Amino acid sequence: MIKAEYIWIDGGKPSPNLRSKTKILPGLPRDMPPIWGFDGSSTEQAEGESSDCVLKPVRVVSDPLRGGDHILVLCEVLNPDFTPHISNTRRKCAETADTYSEQQSWFGLEQEYTLIQNGRPLGFPKHGFPSPQGQYYCSIGGDNAFGREIVEEHLDLCLKAGLHISGINGEVMPGQWEFQVGPLSPVGVSDQLWLARYLLERVAEYHKCSVSWDPKPVKGDWNGAGCHTNFSTAAMRSEPKLYEKAALALGEHAKEHIDSYGANIEERLTGLHETCSHEDFRWGVSDRGASVRIPWQVYRDGVGYIEDRRPNANCDPYVVTNLIVGTVCEALRDG
Repeated sequence: MIKAEYIWIDGGKPSPNLRSKTKILPGLPRDMPPIWGFDGSSTEQAEGESSDCVLKPVRVVSDPLRGGDHILVLCEVLNPDFTPHISNTRRKCAETADTYSEQQSWFGLEQEYTLIQNGRPLGFPKHGFPSPQGQYYCSIGGDNAFGREIVEEHLDLCLKAGLHISGINGEVMPGQWEFQVGPLSPVGVSDQLWLARYLLERVAEYHKCSVSWDPKPVKGDWNGAGCHTNFSTAAMRSEPKLYEKAALALGEHAKEHIDSYGANIEERLTGLHETCSHEDFRWGVSDRGASVRIPWQVYRDGVGYIEDRRPNANCDPYVVTNLIVGTVCEALRDG
């Protein structure tokens, strides 16, 4: 018997959450596991008098928590007539990616998060605050790094599941960490980020912690949490200075993107703490206070990727990658 953990994204507002439940299968499926269903009235996806929603499996990976042949099953949510549910942002992302597939978009996502215990980030005392920021980024030692056992366990589980995790590091605020996923296609990187988020939430359960995706988990003079989004196309990786055209295109659609890059984005994008204000847009070389950063080696070589530093930690990666592909690839297609 196989335990298949069906995972989906709910209709939570202002930010969606992950849900999951277990189905017992007689053996490993040859292709995708069967469709299933759930009570959408309990996940903000349906009304009680018409509550059925459909789970359509779209990606299967090994379940590193249960081990053996058990699997994690990422699903899209459909209506009973098999049309995409209004909360199903993956379908639109896939359609946009297909429209511009000839441009071979790659994404690398840098997911920041904060580990919370007893109502405060790990490393924060019961009363007052820890030492000011400066000593915690990529730090070591018991006075600087808090929650490393959770972070390392999560990394190992992601690798066992076959996810394309490309790194981890401690972030600027105590209890704040980051993992990176990619480079992958728009849908692929978004699928894997949601699965990596799922595994992190599950690991935190075991350690009596919770994971905060809040873009500003501690008010005041503390860094927020983002999901910096690195992006390139085949042309950007081979033709000089297309990164300028990509950055300008993002600037032309700045408000549309800001409005869809995660709830409460104005709390994080203030112009302080390595951000550009949500009311402004600018790009620059090696500038972590810009909306879009051009890495120094890309500027030197003339080819490579750009980093959109605006998306929140609580963003929906399907929405973010869909917007960037639609905006930049359309501009590059126009020549």
